[in-house]
Amino acid sequence: MSQETEDDADRATGAGRSARALDEVDRRIVDELVRDGRTSVRTLAERIHISRTNAYARVERLVRDGVITGFRAQVAPEAAGLGTSAYMALTIEQNTWREVSAELAQVRYVEHVALLSGEHDVLALVRAPDNAALRDVVLDRVQRIAGVLSTRSWLVFEEFEGTQSPWQ
Repeated sequence: MSQETEDDADRATGAGRSARALDEVDRRIVDELVRDGRTSVRTLAERIHISRTNAYARVERLVRDGVITGFRAQVAPEAAGLGTSAYMALTIEQNTWREVSAELAQVRYVEHVALLSGEHDVLALVRAPDNAALRDVVLDRVQRIAGVLSTRSWLVFEEFEGTQSPWQ
């Protein structure tokens, strides 16, 4: 079996490191659903110029393959009463990622957590009602987690979405 054939087989079974490439129709479906997760299959099919059956089957496959992991509302933090946002970098003890991440998942106002390589080990996005609540998250909750050696925070002044979605 040639290398190219083995790579194709790995992608098809999920055994390889690379995910199956999305074709143009899949990318357009994902783009439409990223913009509006409430789009009906009928509307999706009309916008992309494919049949409803094809649109339905493709969305189901994208969900089954783990490309689409869910549908949710996008919330404007400030309008929802979360007027202070900050990125918090954590330096942790080696081999404590699982325990630290389990604790971070339980901290109110922590929206997103990522394991990093580089100067810091973990980056968390915190959205709190105000600076006092942010202080409580950092000083009273996160810095008390076993395995957290230090934290560093950066306040977010403004946010925006990029205009060059990878799905277009």
